[in-house]
Parts: sequence; C-alpha cells; structure tokens
Amino acid sequence: MAVLVLGGTRSGKSGYAEGLLPADAPVRYLATARRWPGDTEWDARIDAHRVRRPPGWTTVEEPDVPALLRAAEPGAPLLVDDLATWLTGVLDDAQAWEQPTVPAVVGERVAALVDAVAACPGRVVLVSAEVGLGVVPPTRAGRLFRDELGALNAALAAVSDEVLLLVAGLALRLK
Repeated sequence: MAVLVLGGTRSGKSGYAEGLLPADAPVRYLATARRWPGDTEWDARIDAHRVRRPPGWTTVEEPDVPALLRAAEPGAPLLVDDLATWLTGVLDDAQAWEQPTVPAVVGERVAALVDAVAACPGRVVLVSAEVGLGVVPPTRAGRLFRDELGALNAALAAVSDEVLLLVAGLALRLK
C-alpha cells in the first residue's frame, strides 16, 4: 500500500507522514537529502528531522530509492522523505540544469521509482513537495524542477492508494 503526502514548504507534510506509521514499528526511513560539505544550515535541517524520529526507526541515506523499495521486505513499513530532494539529486547527477532538454536518464530514474512504488510489498509512505500552486518560476532551472516534480508527483499519485495534500498543517484527502 502506498500513501503519497504532498505539501508546500513548512506545511507539516513530513511530520504528518511520520504520524501515519506506528512509532513502535521497525520503520525504515529512506532519507533522500544529500549532505553538502560546509553547509551547516542544511545539516541542521537534516539533523532536526532525524531527532524527531522514533528511536526504533532505521534511517537509510542512499540515493537509489528504487532499489531500496524493490528490496523491501513484505509488510515492512517504509517512509521516503522527500522526493523533491531525491529528484534534485537525479537532475544534478544527469547535469540536467545545463542541458537544453531533459536527459533521458531522468525519465528512466523517475519511471524506475514509480514502478518500484507500485510493486513495493510493504506499506510505503512517500513525502513530496507540491510546487504547482505558485507562480511560473523566472529561471529555466526553476521551471525544469517544477515541471519534472509535477510529473513525478502525478505519476506517483496514479499508483498510490491514498494521496493527501497538507496545507497549513491540515490534511486534505485527494484520493
């Protein structure tokens, strides 16, 4: 069973998603944020997420989220937080920011993720940013990110059993 939790910045999506899984279960928390040497503010954000997780949860920091989902044990709960940072890493790795068109590998990685979510034998809760409610970004990189994340979110929503949108800390059930 897959649950997709969407929301804007500071909407409460991560905390809400964490609350969907039992604190006393052996949850695997797939953290997608990459650490950047010297970025202490980013490290503090990552650490704040880590501190609020229940002590029995296992944090995995591995960018190959599709492989982790495919390797999941049946019935073992997973939480993936968040797919916007995962996609940023995919775009970085593909050097998509500088390309005139989106490299094919981006679509391949997104398709692999969506397929892995659809086939995941355990309960998986996915967290992603909703970026389609704002203005059109003024830069190519901003538009690329918004477009690719919107497409990823739509593909994940199609294979998810539940989809929620967090606004001001309140959950709206979309599916």
